[in-house]
Amino acid sequence: MNSRHKAHEYAVALAEASLTIGAIRLSPEKPFLWASGYHMPIYNDNRMLLSSWESRNLVASAFRLMLEEEDGFDIIAGTATAGIPHATTLADLLRLPLVYVRSSSKGHGMGNRIEGIASPDDLAAKRLVLVEDLISTGGSSIAALNALRECGAEVPLCLAIFSYGLDKAADAFSTLDPACRCHPILDYNTLIDVARRRGDIDSEEEKQLRSWRSDPFGWGEKNGFPPKKGE
Repeated sequence: MNSRHKAHEYAVALAEASLTIGAIRLSPEKPFLWASGYHMPIYNDNRMLLSSWESRNLVASAFRLMLEEEDGFDIIAGTATAGIPHATTLADLLRLPLVYVRSSSKGHGMGNRIEGIASPDDLAAKRLVLVEDLISTGGSSIAALNALRECGAEVPLCLAIFSYGLDKAADAFSTLDPACRCHPILDYNTLIDVARRRGDIDSEEEKQLRSWRSDPFGWGEKNGFPPKKGE
């Protein structure tokens, strides 16, 4: 079995697990209000995957497969907080050091932004892979990546559990120099394919969910759910 086929198997298994336990919820008729104030027909909470060792192992095994054809890495880096447990499991599988990146530097103690090192110099010239739980617009992932690069680390790859596949994220990653590739285990189209096959959504809901991808920040208002920004 080639690695591409195996990667697809992992994606399908992850979609099924996420839909079953509610880590991913689909609801075009009663969309979710995101923190941005926009109504969206999908909600993702990968923290639900922590509830079983099987789900954690599935994520880590998929990540390990994705690294098999890559050049070696010195350190696994997780984003705080949701990326930390999955980065930890992957680091254990690969027997590699682990660090994690805070969303901002601590306001006390040593004022660290990156935890797991004595000094930022410890990352200089080291090759890291960044582990994220979800890629939405890509902003938080790129902020973590830049924090690592400011320490002199090489970060050519970001792994994620799931990505909405928004153009905004692709555009954000495309501006990075040097480049950093972003590889999710599960992509949006595979998720919708699996949800339709399982009967989680009907044909009309599938149509709505696929149309969301073409205009995610305008979808809600077009369907009678105007944004609630600033409230």
